[in-house]
Amino acid sequence: MPTSSSFADLHIHTHYSDGTLSPQQVVGEAIARGLSCISITDHDTVDGVCPTQKAAEKFSLEVVSGIELSSEWQGKDIHVLGYFVSLSNGELKQKLDQIQETRLNRIHEMIRKLKEQGIDNISFEEVCRLSESKAVGRPHLAFVLQQKGWVSSLREAFEKYLGENCPAYVAKYKQTPYEAIELMGKSGGVAVLAHPMITNKDELIPSFVEAGLKGLEVHYPNYSSNVISYYENIARKYNLVMTGGSDSHGAAKESTFIGKVKVPYAVVEELRALAGT
Repeated sequence: MPTSSSFADLHIHTHYSDGTLSPQQVVGEAIARGLSCISITDHDTVDGVCPTQKAAEKFSLEVVSGIELSSEWQGKDIHVLGYFVSLSNGELKQKLDQIQETRLNRIHEMIRKLKEQGIDNISFEEVCRLSESKAVGRPHLAFVLQQKGWVSSLREAFEKYLGENCPAYVAKYKQTPYEAIELMGKSGGVAVLAHPMITNKDELIPSFVEAGLKGLEVHYPNYSSNVISYYENIARKYNLVMTGGSDSHGAAKESTFIGKVKVPYAVVEELRALAGT
């Protein structure tokens, strides 16, 4: 049973989206790092939640249902985390089906554009095999580009082909952050703005709060204490829960790992109270 001295990592990806770790591997690492609670927040899918909860059953590890929803505002990617979402919510399922279908079509179109650049040995099937769900994205395509020697790193893949304004870029599903926040509320979840220091759209936070935002991911890896303090002050100003996590993607994101950033278990209790579970 978690105690006041327990810790949680509330931002973890599995191979059900663009992480490389299986649910079993995620649980193993979380236990090894002494965590009492984790949340699986895969991109635009909840498929990894139940397998992780099942893998954690024989350990004293709590797995909170979560998701990281993609959205966009005036050309800027804005991600909304949701905690304690209902996995059986019909509206959430319908929206995720739409988003994932768009993701698959996007991969098809990016592969077509890569062929126009002379890269003609990448298939849709091999990209999709890198994810255990339909939440396939640019990181999967970037990995194949690197694997086949077209680029030397994932970063180069984005800078040369897949990033915005690059030859093979295709826009993702069009959803505003306000719609994502509303969807979190309808699915019983608590909406939290992911990594605001990356999003860099602080001027929108007041309107997000009006739309139903309940938390801010204040604690995030590889940022200075000054940056953390800055977002702590914003969270206090708008009475937002201060969440945090590693944003671990396994081997796909070498700069972080499960448990690199953790928050007191009291944060989980705050989120649970807001969700009413």
